[in-house]
Amino acid sequence: MTATRVLVLNSGSSSVKYQLLDMRDASRLAVGLVERIGEETSRLVHTPLTGGAGKRERIGSIADHSAALKAVAEELTQDGLGLDSPELAAIGHRVVHGGLKFTAPTLITDEVMAEIERLIPVAPLHNPANITGIRTAQALRPDLPQVAVFDTAFHTTMPESAARYAIDIETADAHRIRRYGFHGTSHAYVSRRTAALLGKDPSEVNVIVLHLGNGASASAVAGGRCVDTSMGLTPLEGLVMGTRSGDIDPAVTFHLKRVAGMSADDIDELLNKKSGLLGLCGDNDMREIRRRIDEGDERARLAFEIYIHRLKKYIGAYYAVLGRVDAIAFTAGVGENAAPVREAAIAGLEELGMTLDPELNAERSDRARIISAASARVAVAVVPTDEEMEIARQTFALVAPEGA
Repeated sequence: MTATRVLVLNSGSSSVKYQLLDMRDASRLAVGLVERIGEETSRLVHTPLTGGAGKRERIGSIADHSAALKAVAEELTQDGLGLDSPELAAIGHRVVHGGLKFTAPTLITDEVMAEIERLIPVAPLHNPANITGIRTAQALRPDLPQVAVFDTAFHTTMPESAARYAIDIETADAHRIRRYGFHGTSHAYVSRRTAALLGKDPSEVNVIVLHLGNGASASAVAGGRCVDTSMGLTPLEGLVMGTRSGDIDPAVTFHLKRVAGMSADDIDELLNKKSGLLGLCGDNDMREIRRRIDEGDERARLAFEIYIHRLKKYIGAYYAVLGRVDAIAFTAGVGENAAPVREAAIAGLEELGMTLDPELNAERSDRARIISAASARVAVAVVPTDEEMEIARQTFALVAPEGA
Protein backbone atom coordinates (compact mmCIF):
# COMPACT_ATOMS: atom_id res chain seq x y z
CA MET A 1 0.00 0.00 0.00
CA THR A 2 1.35 3.41 -1.01
CA ALA A 3 1.26 5.99 1.74
CA THR A 4 -0.59 9.07 0.49
CA ARG A 5 -1.36 11.14 3.58
CA VAL A 6 0.54 14.30 4.53
CA LEU A 7 0.31 16.09 7.88
CA VAL A 8 0.95 19.82 7.48
CA LEU A 9 2.24 21.71 10.54
CA ASN A 10 2.48 25.47 10.90
CA SER A 11 4.20 26.10 14.23
CA GLY A 12 4.09 29.60 15.70
CA SER A 13 5.61 30.84 18.94
CA SER A 14 2.51 29.88 20.95
CA SER A 15 0.38 27.99 18.46
CA VAL A 16 0.27 25.06 16.06
CA LYS A 17 -2.06 24.96 13.06
CA TYR A 18 -2.40 21.59 11.37
CA GLN A 19 -4.16 19.76 8.57
CA LEU A 20 -4.12 16.11 7.52
CA LEU A 21 -4.63 15.60 3.80
CA ASP A 22 -4.88 12.60 1.49
CA MET A 23 -3.02 13.43 -1.70
CA ARG A 24 -4.77 10.74 -3.75
CA ASP A 25 -7.60 13.23 -4.23
CA ALA A 26 -6.29 16.27 -2.29
CA SER A 27 -9.01 15.77 0.32
CA ARG A 28 -8.81 17.04 3.88
CA LEU A 29 -9.20 14.42 6.60
CA ALA A 30 -8.84 16.69 9.64
CA VAL A 31 -7.98 20.28 10.54
CA GLY A 32 -7.17 21.93 13.83
CA LEU A 33 -5.47 24.56 15.92
CA VAL A 34 -3.65 24.59 19.25
CA GLU A 35 -3.33 28.09 20.66
CA ARG A 36 -1.98 29.84 23.75
CA ILE A 37 0.59 27.07 24.29
CA GLY A 38 2.24 27.45 27.70
CA GLU A 39 -0.75 29.18 29.29
CA GLU A 40 -3.41 27.86 31.65
CA THR A 41 -6.02 28.73 29.04
CA SER A 42 -4.46 26.67 26.23
CA ARG A 43 -7.05 25.59 23.67
CA LEU A 44 -7.13 22.80 21.08
CA VAL A 45 -9.85 22.81 18.44
CA HIS A 46 -9.94 19.69 16.28
CA THR A 47 -12.32 19.01 13.40
CA PRO A 48 -12.37 15.60 11.72
CA LEU A 49 -13.73 15.81 8.18
CA THR A 50 -14.48 12.11 7.72
CA GLY A 51 -16.93 9.78 9.41
CA GLY A 52 -19.43 12.44 10.40
CA ALA A 53 -17.84 13.28 13.77
CA GLY A 54 -18.16 16.88 14.94
CA LYS A 55 -15.67 19.49 16.12
CA ARG A 56 -14.01 18.78 19.46
CA GLU A 57 -12.41 21.26 21.84
CA ARG A 58 -9.98 20.97 24.76
CA ILE A 59 -9.29 23.81 27.16
CA GLY A 60 -6.54 23.55 29.76
CA SER A 61 -2.82 23.86 30.21
CA ILE A 62 -0.71 22.59 27.29
CA ALA A 63 2.82 23.19 28.53
CA ASP A 64 4.84 23.24 25.31
CA HIS A 65 4.92 22.28 21.64
CA SER A 66 5.74 18.66 22.50
CA ALA A 67 2.58 18.40 24.61
CA ALA A 68 0.63 20.19 21.87
CA LEU A 69 1.64 17.72 19.16
CA LYS A 70 1.00 14.78 21.46
CA ALA A 71 -2.51 16.13 22.03
CA VAL A 72 -2.97 16.51 18.26
CA ALA A 73 -1.81 12.91 17.77
CA GLU A 74 -4.37 11.73 20.35
CA GLU A 75 -7.17 13.57 18.56
CA LEU A 76 -6.16 12.09 15.19
CA THR A 77 -5.94 8.61 16.71
CA GLN A 78 -9.47 8.96 18.06
CA ASP A 79 -10.61 9.43 14.45
CA GLY A 80 -8.59 6.48 13.16
CA LEU A 81 -6.06 8.86 11.60
CA GLY A 82 -3.16 8.44 14.04
CA LEU A 83 0.43 9.43 13.36
CA ASP A 84 1.40 5.75 13.54
CA SER A 85 -0.70 5.01 10.44
CA PRO A 86 1.21 3.35 7.56
CA GLU A 87 -0.76 5.64 5.25
CA LEU A 88 1.11 8.70 6.53
CA ALA A 89 3.77 9.52 3.94
CA ALA A 90 5.39 12.61 5.46
CA ILE A 91 5.03 15.67 7.65
CA GLY A 92 5.30 18.99 5.86
CA HIS A 93 6.43 22.03 7.86
CA ARG A 94 5.96 25.68 7.05
CA VAL A 95 9.30 27.43 7.60
CA VAL A 96 9.20 31.19 7.19
CA HIS A 97 12.79 32.01 6.21
CA GLY A 98 14.99 29.87 3.98
CA GLY A 99 17.39 32.54 2.81
CA LEU A 100 18.94 31.96 -0.61
CA LYS A 101 19.97 28.37 -0.01
CA PHE A 102 16.50 26.81 0.02
CA THR A 103 14.71 27.38 -3.25
CA ALA A 104 12.41 24.34 -3.15
CA PRO A 105 10.81 21.94 -0.65
CA THR A 106 13.62 20.22 1.23
CA LEU A 107 13.98 16.98 3.17
CA ILE A 108 14.99 17.96 6.70
CA THR A 109 18.42 16.75 7.81
CA ASP A 110 20.79 17.88 10.54
CA GLU A 111 22.51 20.11 7.99
CA VAL A 112 19.20 21.67 6.94
CA MET A 113 18.28 22.32 10.57
CA ALA A 114 21.64 23.98 11.16
CA GLU A 115 21.05 26.34 8.25
CA ILE A 116 17.52 27.22 9.44
CA GLU A 117 19.07 28.04 12.82
CA ARG A 118 21.71 30.22 11.16
CA LEU A 119 18.88 32.24 9.62
CA ILE A 120 17.31 33.09 13.00
CA PRO A 121 18.86 36.62 13.04
CA VAL A 122 16.82 37.55 9.93
CA ALA A 123 13.65 35.80 11.18
CA PRO A 124 13.82 36.00 14.98
CA LEU A 125 10.04 35.78 15.49
CA HIS A 126 9.39 32.87 13.16
CA ASN A 127 12.25 30.44 12.57
CA PRO A 128 12.69 29.48 16.26
CA ALA A 129 9.03 28.42 16.46
CA ASN A 130 9.32 26.54 13.17
CA ILE A 131 12.40 24.73 14.49
CA THR A 132 10.56 23.74 17.68
CA GLY A 133 7.71 22.25 15.63
CA ILE A 134 10.11 20.28 13.47
CA ARG A 135 12.05 18.83 16.41
CA THR A 136 8.85 17.88 18.20
CA ALA A 137 7.50 16.10 15.13
CA GLN A 138 10.81 14.33 14.61
CA ALA A 139 10.65 13.01 18.18
CA LEU A 140 7.15 11.64 17.58
CA ARG A 141 7.95 10.01 14.23
CA PRO A 142 11.73 9.77 13.76
CA ASP A 143 11.25 7.26 10.95
CA LEU A 144 9.05 9.54 8.84
CA PRO A 145 10.27 11.99 6.15
CA GLN A 146 9.98 15.57 7.40
CA VAL A 147 9.89 18.26 4.72
CA ALA A 148 10.45 22.02 5.05
CA VAL A 149 8.48 24.27 2.70
CA PHE A 150 9.85 27.80 2.86
CA ASP A 151 7.87 31.04 2.62
CA THR A 152 10.82 32.64 0.88
CA ALA A 153 11.44 29.93 -1.73
CA PHE A 154 9.01 31.18 -4.39
CA HIS A 155 10.72 34.57 -4.37
CA THR A 156 14.27 33.29 -4.95
CA THR A 157 13.68 33.66 -8.71
CA MET A 158 13.78 37.47 -8.37
CA PRO A 159 16.58 39.01 -10.42
CA GLU A 160 19.37 40.71 -8.51
CA SER A 161 18.07 44.08 -9.71
CA ALA A 162 14.89 43.48 -7.69
CA ALA A 163 16.42 41.63 -4.75
CA ARG A 164 19.35 43.95 -3.97
CA TYR A 165 19.16 47.04 -1.80
CA ALA A 166 21.32 49.98 -2.92
CA ILE A 167 23.71 49.83 0.03
CA ASP A 168 27.39 48.90 0.24
CA ILE A 169 27.49 45.47 -1.34
CA GLU A 170 30.15 44.00 0.97
CA THR A 171 28.19 45.06 4.05
CA ALA A 172 25.00 43.64 2.57
CA ASP A 173 26.62 40.29 1.75
CA ALA A 174 28.34 40.02 5.12
CA HIS A 175 25.02 40.37 6.94
CA ARG A 176 22.68 38.69 4.41
CA ILE A 177 20.86 41.96 3.75
CA ARG A 178 18.64 41.68 0.69
CA ARG A 179 14.97 41.35 -0.20
CA TYR A 180 13.72 37.83 0.44
CA GLY A 181 9.94 38.22 0.38
CA PHE A 182 7.35 36.18 2.31
CA HIS A 183 3.92 34.56 1.86
CA GLY A 184 5.62 32.58 -0.90
CA THR A 185 3.46 29.46 -0.65
CA SER A 186 0.36 31.65 -1.00
CA HIS A 187 1.75 33.55 -3.99
CA ALA A 188 2.76 30.29 -5.67
CA TYR A 189 -0.65 28.69 -5.16
CA VAL A 190 -2.68 31.75 -6.14
CA SER A 191 -0.66 32.59 -9.27
CA ARG A 192 -0.99 29.00 -10.49
CA ARG A 193 -4.72 28.87 -9.65
CA THR A 194 -5.27 32.17 -11.46
CA ALA A 195 -3.69 30.79 -14.61
CA ALA A 196 -6.05 27.81 -14.39
CA LEU A 197 -9.01 30.21 -14.12
CA LEU A 198 -7.89 31.75 -17.40
CA GLY A 199 -7.57 28.29 -18.96
CA LYS A 200 -3.83 28.70 -19.45
CA ASP A 201 -0.58 27.18 -18.26
CA PRO A 202 1.24 29.28 -15.61
CA SER A 203 4.14 29.70 -18.04
CA GLU A 204 1.84 31.69 -20.35
CA VAL A 205 0.47 34.14 -17.80
CA ASN A 206 1.69 37.29 -16.05
CA VAL A 207 -0.10 37.86 -12.73
CA ILE A 208 -0.03 40.45 -9.97
CA VAL A 209 -0.95 38.68 -6.72
CA LEU A 210 -2.26 40.76 -3.81
CA HIS A 211 -2.16 38.77 -0.55
CA LEU A 212 -4.15 41.03 1.77
CA GLY A 213 -4.56 39.86 5.34
CA ASN A 214 -3.37 41.35 8.62
CA GLY A 215 0.02 40.85 6.98
CA ALA A 216 -0.05 41.92 3.33
CA SER A 217 2.22 41.51 0.33
CA ALA A 218 2.16 41.87 -3.43
CA SER A 219 4.09 39.96 -6.06
CA ALA A 220 4.76 40.24 -9.77
CA VAL A 221 4.74 36.76 -11.33
CA ALA A 222 5.94 36.37 -14.92
CA GLY A 223 5.29 33.00 -16.52
CA GLY A 224 5.04 31.26 -13.15
CA ARG A 225 8.20 32.84 -11.70
CA CYS A 226 8.31 35.63 -9.15
CA VAL A 227 10.20 38.66 -10.48
CA ASP A 228 9.39 41.10 -7.66
CA THR A 229 7.63 41.16 -4.30
CA SER A 230 6.82 43.85 -1.76
CA MET A 231 8.20 42.39 1.48
CA GLY A 232 11.94 42.53 1.93
CA LEU A 233 14.58 41.45 4.43
CA THR A 234 11.69 41.14 6.88
CA PRO A 235 7.88 41.18 6.50
CA LEU A 236 7.84 44.89 7.44
CA GLU A 237 8.49 46.33 3.98
CA GLY A 238 5.81 47.02 1.39
CA LEU A 239 2.07 47.47 1.71
CA VAL A 240 0.25 49.08 4.64
CA MET A 241 -0.77 46.19 6.92
CA GLY A 242 -2.83 45.61 10.02
CA THR A 243 -0.12 46.66 12.48
CA ARG A 244 2.95 47.12 10.24
CA SER A 245 3.87 50.39 8.56
CA GLY A 246 5.09 48.95 5.27
CA ASP A 247 7.37 51.24 3.25
CA ILE A 248 8.85 54.09 5.28
CA ASP A 249 11.82 56.45 4.96
CA PRO A 250 14.65 54.66 6.87
CA ALA A 251 15.66 58.00 8.37
CA VAL A 252 12.44 57.97 10.42
CA THR A 253 14.17 55.44 12.68
CA PHE A 254 17.17 57.74 13.20
CA HIS A 255 14.83 60.67 13.86
CA LEU A 256 12.88 58.73 16.49
CA LYS A 257 16.12 57.71 18.20
CA ARG A 258 17.57 61.22 18.23
CA VAL A 259 14.47 63.32 18.87
CA ALA A 260 12.13 60.98 20.75
CA GLY A 261 14.84 59.04 22.58
CA MET A 262 13.40 55.72 21.44
CA SER A 263 15.53 52.58 21.55
CA ALA A 264 15.92 50.12 18.67
CA ASP A 265 13.46 47.79 20.42
CA ASP A 266 10.97 50.64 20.89
CA ILE A 267 11.12 51.52 17.20
CA ASP A 268 10.87 47.86 16.20
CA GLU A 269 7.68 47.51 18.27
CA LEU A 270 6.28 50.76 16.89
CA LEU A 271 6.75 49.84 13.23
CA ASN A 272 5.75 46.19 13.54
CA LYS A 273 3.00 46.21 16.18
CA LYS A 274 1.66 49.75 16.57
CA SER A 275 1.60 51.07 13.01
CA GLY A 276 -0.33 50.28 9.83
CA LEU A 277 -4.11 50.52 10.11
CA LEU A 278 -3.93 50.13 13.90
CA GLY A 279 -1.60 53.10 14.26
CA LEU A 280 -3.60 55.25 11.87
CA CYS A 281 -7.06 54.75 13.33
CA GLY A 282 -6.91 52.37 16.30
CA ASP A 283 -8.35 49.36 14.44
CA ASN A 284 -6.68 46.73 12.29
CA ASP A 285 -9.89 44.88 11.35
CA MET A 286 -11.02 46.02 7.90
CA ARG A 287 -14.64 45.19 8.72
CA GLU A 288 -14.58 47.53 11.70
CA ILE A 289 -12.83 50.24 9.69
CA ARG A 290 -15.52 50.05 6.97
CA ARG A 291 -18.24 50.24 9.64
CA ARG A 292 -16.64 53.35 11.09
CA ILE A 293 -16.35 54.93 7.64
CA ASP A 294 -20.05 54.33 7.06
CA GLU A 295 -20.71 56.21 10.32
CA GLY A 296 -18.63 59.17 9.16
CA ASP A 297 -15.38 58.49 11.09
CA GLU A 298 -12.66 60.57 9.39
CA ARG A 299 -9.68 58.78 10.96
CA ALA A 300 -10.98 55.46 9.66
CA ARG A 301 -11.52 57.03 6.23
CA LEU A 302 -7.97 58.39 6.16
CA ALA A 303 -6.53 55.00 7.18
CA PHE A 304 -8.50 53.33 4.38
CA GLU A 305 -7.34 55.90 1.82
CA ILE A 306 -3.69 55.49 2.82
CA TYR A 307 -4.07 51.69 2.58
CA ILE A 308 -5.58 51.95 -0.91
CA HIS A 309 -3.07 54.55 -2.10
CA ARG A 310 -0.16 52.22 -1.29
CA LEU A 311 -1.97 49.29 -2.94
CA LYS A 312 -2.50 51.24 -6.16
CA LYS A 313 1.17 52.27 -6.22
CA TYR A 314 2.24 48.62 -6.14
CA ILE A 315 -0.27 47.61 -8.81
CA GLY A 316 1.11 50.32 -11.08
CA ALA A 317 4.72 49.49 -10.27
CA TYR A 318 4.27 45.80 -10.95
CA TYR A 319 2.41 46.50 -14.16
CA ALA A 320 5.53 48.38 -15.27
CA VAL A 321 7.84 45.59 -14.09
CA LEU A 322 5.87 42.91 -15.96
CA GLY A 323 5.21 44.94 -19.10
CA ARG A 324 2.09 42.88 -19.79
CA VAL A 325 -0.45 41.85 -17.17
CA ASP A 326 -3.02 39.13 -17.79
CA ALA A 327 -4.63 39.12 -14.36
CA ILE A 328 -4.67 40.62 -10.89
CA ALA A 329 -5.59 38.19 -8.10
CA PHE A 330 -6.88 39.21 -4.66
CA THR A 331 -6.40 36.68 -1.88
CA ALA A 332 -6.23 36.16 1.93
CA GLY A 333 -8.74 37.46 4.48
CA VAL A 334 -9.16 41.03 3.25
CA GLY A 335 -8.52 40.27 -0.41
CA GLU A 336 -11.08 37.48 -0.48
CA ASN A 337 -13.82 39.12 1.60
CA ALA A 338 -13.59 42.92 1.40
CA ALA A 339 -15.37 43.99 -1.79
CA PRO A 340 -14.86 47.73 -0.99
CA VAL A 341 -11.08 47.19 -0.91
CA ARG A 342 -11.12 45.51 -4.31
CA GLU A 343 -13.39 48.21 -5.74
CA ALA A 344 -11.23 51.06 -4.44
CA ALA A 345 -7.96 49.42 -5.52
CA ILE A 346 -9.11 48.97 -9.14
CA ALA A 347 -11.06 52.24 -9.45
CA GLY A 348 -9.43 54.63 -11.91
CA LEU A 349 -7.26 51.98 -13.57
CA GLU A 350 -9.39 51.68 -16.70
CA GLU A 351 -6.54 52.96 -18.87
CA LEU A 352 -4.53 49.95 -17.68
CA GLY A 353 -7.31 47.64 -18.87
CA MET A 354 -8.86 46.97 -15.44
CA THR A 355 -12.59 47.31 -14.78
CA LEU A 356 -14.69 45.48 -12.21
CA ASP A 357 -18.19 44.11 -12.67
CA PRO A 358 -19.95 45.57 -9.58
CA GLU A 359 -22.31 42.62 -9.17
CA LEU A 360 -19.55 40.03 -9.46
CA ASN A 361 -17.36 41.98 -7.04
CA ALA A 362 -20.17 42.17 -4.47
CA GLU A 363 -20.87 38.42 -4.63
CA ARG A 364 -19.78 36.50 -1.53
CA SER A 365 -18.30 33.12 -2.37
CA ASP A 366 -15.53 30.78 -1.26
CA ARG A 367 -14.73 29.73 -4.83
CA ALA A 368 -12.09 31.13 -7.14
CA ARG A 369 -13.76 33.46 -9.64
CA ILE A 370 -13.32 36.30 -12.14
CA ILE A 371 -14.90 39.60 -11.03
CA SER A 372 -13.81 41.90 -13.86
CA ALA A 373 -16.15 43.26 -16.52
CA ALA A 374 -16.45 41.20 -19.71
CA SER A 375 -14.84 44.07 -21.64
CA ALA A 376 -11.79 44.30 -19.36
CA ARG A 377 -8.41 43.67 -20.98
CA VAL A 378 -6.91 42.48 -17.67
CA ALA A 379 -8.81 39.87 -15.67
CA VAL A 380 -9.41 40.64 -11.99
CA ALA A 381 -9.85 37.52 -9.87
CA VAL A 382 -10.63 36.53 -6.30
CA VAL A 383 -8.70 33.36 -5.48
CA PRO A 384 -8.97 31.90 -1.96
CA THR A 385 -5.48 30.99 -0.86
CA ASP A 386 -4.66 27.50 0.38
CA GLU A 387 -1.18 27.47 1.87
CA GLU A 388 -1.71 24.12 3.61
CA MET A 389 -2.67 22.47 0.33
CA GLU A 390 0.37 23.99 -1.35
CA ILE A 391 2.65 22.72 1.43
CA ALA A 392 1.06 19.25 1.20
CA ARG A 393 1.40 19.22 -2.59
CA GLN A 394 5.07 20.19 -2.49
CA THR A 395 5.79 17.75 0.35
CA PHE A 396 4.13 14.80 -1.36
CA ALA A 397 5.80 15.58 -4.69
CA LEU A 398 9.16 15.30 -2.94
CA VAL A 399 8.60 12.05 -1.04
CA ALA A 400 6.11 10.09 -3.16
CA PRO A 401 7.36 7.12 -5.17
CA GLU A 402 7.41 7.82 -8.92
CA GLY A 403 3.99 7.17 -10.39
CA ALA A 404 2.16 7.42 -7.04
